[in-house]
This record gives sequence, C-alpha cells and structure tokens, in this order.
Amino acid sequence: MKVSNLSLNEQRLVAGLSGGFLLLFVILAFFDLSQMTRWINQGFAWTIDVFGPLWQVWMLANLVIALVLGFTRYGDIRLGGNVAPDSSTFRWLAVIMCTLLAGGGVFWSAAEPMYHYVTTPPLFAGADGGASPVSAALAQSFMHWGFLAWAALGTLSAIVVVYAHYHKGLAMRPRTLLYPLLGDRVERHWLGTLADVVSIIAVAAGTIGPIGFLATQLGFSFEALLGWENNYGLQLAILGGLVAIYTLSASTGIEKGIQWLSSANVVLAVVLLAIILLAGPGNFIIDAFLNGMGLYLQDFMPMALNRQDDAWLGWWTLFFWGWFIGYGPMMALFIARISRGRSLRELVMAVAIMAPLVTNFWFSSIGGAGIFYEQAAAGVVSGPLQESGLPAALLAVTQQLPLAELMVPAFLVLTVIFVATTGDSMAYSIAMAISGDHTPRTRQRIFWALTMGLVAAVLLRMGEGGINALQSFIVITAAPVSLLLLPVLWTGPRMAHAMAYEQGIVTEAPRGEVAASRPLA
Repeated sequence: MKVSNLSLNEQRLVAGLSGGFLLLFVILAFFDLSQMTRWINQGFAWTIDVFGPLWQVWMLANLVIALVLGFTRYGDIRLGGNVAPDSSTFRWLAVIMCTLLAGGGVFWSAAEPMYHYVTTPPLFAGADGGASPVSAALAQSFMHWGFLAWAALGTLSAIVVVYAHYHKGLAMRPRTLLYPLLGDRVERHWLGTLADVVSIIAVAAGTIGPIGFLATQLGFSFEALLGWENNYGLQLAILGGLVAIYTLSASTGIEKGIQWLSSANVVLAVVLLAIILLAGPGNFIIDAFLNGMGLYLQDFMPMALNRQDDAWLGWWTLFFWGWFIGYGPMMALFIARISRGRSLRELVMAVAIMAPLVTNFWFSSIGGAGIFYEQAAAGVVSGPLQESGLPAALLAVTQQLPLAELMVPAFLVLTVIFVATTGDSMAYSIAMAISGDHTPRTRQRIFWALTMGLVAAVLLRMGEGGINALQSFIVITAAPVSLLLLPVLWTGPRMAHAMAYEQGIVTEAPRGEVAASRPLA
C-alpha cells in the first residue's frame, strides 16, 4: 500500500496551529480565568442552542445507517482488503473498549445514575404510572453512554477513513473524511488543513479534561482515606504518574503497550465486576440492568429526540453529544488503524452493539450498587456527591462494597488505567493526524502525550475552574467538527458501496469520484 507523502511544511502548519491554539487557551486562562470562563459559557450556550438539534438528529441517523450497513450484504466487506487482522479478537475488542467512553465512564458510572435517581430526568418526571426512579436513572444513563454514543466514535466515519487510506492511498488524517467531496485535492486544500486542526484541538481538549479530573479525583480520595491534603502538589504528583504510564504505553505502540494495557484493564474490570455481583447486591444489579434496558429500548426515540427542557439538555445530553462528536474524527482514525482485515459487520457489532451493552452493564453495576446502598441508608452516596461533586461518587460507592479495604484501592488503580488507555490512544491518534503516517514516529507520540499532561498541569494550578472551563470548551470545539462529520451520513454508505464493488459483493459500479476504483491487489 502506497501512502501519499505530506510536505513537512504542511505538518508544521497543522502542528503549529493546533498547538498554538492550546497555548493561547492556557495563556488567556492564566491571566484572567473568570473572563475566560464567561466567554466560554457564552460560547457554550450559543453552541448548544444552534447545534443541539443537529447533533441529536445526526447521532440517531449515524446509528441507524451503521446498523443497516452492518447487517446487510455490506457487512461482508473486509476493511482495507482481504488481509489478516493485526491482533487477536480479544485484544482488538479490549483496545476498543478502553478508549474514550471507558475513561469517561469510570468518572460518570457512579455519579450519573445517582444524579438521575435524586432528580428525575424531565422525560420521566411526573409520568402517571411511569417507570421506577431506578429504571429511569439507569435508562437515561444508558442513553448517554450507549448505542448512540459508541456508534458516533467509529462506524460511518471509520468507513470513509478506511477507504481513503487503505484503498486510495491518502495519509491517515482527519481531512480524509472530506475525500468523497474533494477527491485527491483534499491533501492540499485549506479545508483539509482546517479539518485537521479543529479535530486535534477537540480531541486534545477532550482528553486533557479526564486527565485533570483524575488528578482531582485521586487527590480527593487520598485526602479522605489517608488524610493527605488535596493540594496542587499532590495532584501534580498523581498527574506525573499518570502521564508517565500513558506516555510509555503510547511510545511502545499499538501492538505492545496500548494492547497490553487495554487487555490488563479489561481483565481487572471483569474481576471487580464479578466480586460486586457475587459478594455485593448482585440480584439488585441484574434486575436494575434488565429493567433499565427495557425502559431504554422502549423510550429510545423519545429520549434521543427529547427537546422539552433546554437547560437540562445543555448540561446533560447535549454536553455528552458535543464531547463525543468532538472525538469523532480522531476515533475514526484510531478505529480504522486497528481494524484492518476485520469485516464491516464485526466493526458495527463491536462498536455499536457489544461495547454499549458492556458499558450499560458497567453503569448498572457501579451506579446500581450506589442506588442500592442509597436506598438502604439515604445520603450515603448522594450526600458526598452533592457536597464534593463528581470525584466523591465513586469513592462513596466503593466504600460501601464488601471487601472495601481491597475494592477501594483496586477501583482507584482501575480508574488510573482506564484514563491512561484514553491518553495513550489519543496521543497516538494525534501523532497520526499530524504526520499522516500509519505508524507515527515514537518521538511524535511522546511529544503529544507530554503536551496534554503539561496543559493539564497548568490548568490544575488554576484550581478546578481551569479544568471546568476546558470541559465546557469541549462542546464549543464540537461545532466545527460536527460540520466535518455531517457528510459521512451519505459518504459513508458511498464508500461502503465502493469497497463492496471492489470485493465482488455487489455488481453495480459506484458513481462519481469513486467510480474509477480498482480492486485491491
């Protein structure tokens, strides 16, 4: 496979613009964080108001089209040609499971179900003979972390990247998503440069947030458990350890560090879940999961398209949609990179069905356990959550579990590894996006891994306000990224048809730009 070379000047331009923007953000926040926060809040409100309905429709359409492609004859397509996959199915699934949603899910799995349990979501509030508070809380959490969320991270967009990179020889960069519209000109077009820059900024902001939150969460936990003062020095030490782990993982590559860390993470998570189910409230968790899934599937469309409370949507559903859409292009690169040789049906099954079901059960286990203990002793979880925020929820739940003296540190380790697997995969993806290389140089991976850690360290120095400002900024970055992803609703199926034609799955030749495609050697 021949991949077109990118000029060094183009690489420097993309790196300079994206890195320079992050530097400008840090400088402005350092000099006047309050003013910066006001600007971001205004931008956040405008973005939610203008782009929110588009995001809801796009998320739903993306899932539906992906499922149609995956479970028709197009599902037989071999991504990148008829070659052997680079890794075993278990390792491939482990790497997928330990990307963005896993890292974010660790923070939210204990907190979000409890938030929705204490304050019923608008769709379920006041419903006559409606769902139980437990089912409503879990169903709403499933909506935010389930089928729609996962499908946005690497189904249709990954199809376009696979075709442009493996079949047409374009460099693996976010701009390849524009290939069906611009053809080979995309590598030299200013829109391609803009696509690369906004995608890198969005994913860097989305990754720095969880990295910073982990430092605050572990700092809070160490203070509560060991009496250590949760100051900047402790948070910086935690951050340094985390950065060292994911930098080492990213530097050794996908086939070594990233796969090994992801596999270890999955094994540890399964062991902890087994302990919770066997020694903890297993029956309650299973009942809550089944009832929550039933309500989730029953009210899937109303939840997906709900527009009845703009303020609530902005701080819940649309915040998550903006976060995940911002990750979309980079996750498409990463999924395309690790999925060569897999069938399209395997990809859709893994990303849009299996991963969401596992995530939903994880939320039922952690969040459901929290609700179980909250029902037994009101305030035991909701109290710390309301007093100390997100970092307190997971600790409050794990302290109630059987074998708490072992479960608490085990979950802290799991949290570190989950966030590390997000950091290493995104550092790798950013390096790919800048270099255009299928396997970017080690120094490029290390540079971006360290850069994200450095930005997190500076923002932590400003207090939680800096990290919170960045979290709101993530939604703003999703606005231009969503325009980049919008065309995949029709270009994804076009590229799938082109690959199916090349591989003899369909006999009708594709039209337009892709009509000249030749079968892979």
